Amino acid sequence: MRRIAAVLFDLDGVLVESKEATERVWLQWASRNGIEADALRLAMHGVRSVEVVRALRPDLDAAAEADAIERGQAEDVRGLVAIRGAAEALRALREDRVAVVTSATRPLAAARLAAVGIELPRVVVYADDVARGKPDPEGYLIAARRVGVDPAEALVVEDAPPGIEAGRAAGAATVAVATTHARAELAAADVVIETLEELPSVLARDFDAADVRNA
Repeated sequence: MRRIAAVLFDLDGVLVESKEATERVWLQWASRNGIEADALRLAMHGVRSVEVVRALRPDLDAAAEADAIERGQAEDVRGLVAIRGAAEALRALREDRVAVVTSATRPLAAARLAAVGIELPRVVVYADDVARGKPDPEGYLIAARRVGVDPAEALVVEDAPPGIEAGRAAGAATVAVATTHARAELAAADVVIETLEELPSVLARDFDAADVRNA
């Protein structure tokens, strides 16, 4: 049975239900820039804002556009809620064995977690902490190092294919939460669950996770 020494969570779609708020800001940007809504939705989930801009409008200043989009999202927290089971899953884990790896910037991540009443863990890897965003494994490798574990003994919890790919590339075990994508799209994960309410039982059943679970 695979040993797990840390759990590394994505943020949007895993801890915070932010799809509606995210799309609200992004669709305004898309409308101003002549981009169809369907094309936007295909490109935007699970990756950094700067990479979405580069993919859809490579002629624009991607850093400046992404910065404005992130500010808009940090200010628009209407409708944000914690993912079902998120708070309970976090409470079931040792604080020193948890990290968040997000494609959001520091202000946006802080605003979203504060809006749903979840405290930032000690270790958070933000979009601006990495040179290459998901599906590159850089963020998860940094998080494992900061927590002090071998990436091969980490469990990555994600909701999007780029995040699952990043976790696997880092050498971590992966659990996908089917909040944003259909289960079939998440089949590359080791385990697929419907909500975070299932995570504690998955840790007990499928992994040797005594090092991460609260007694």
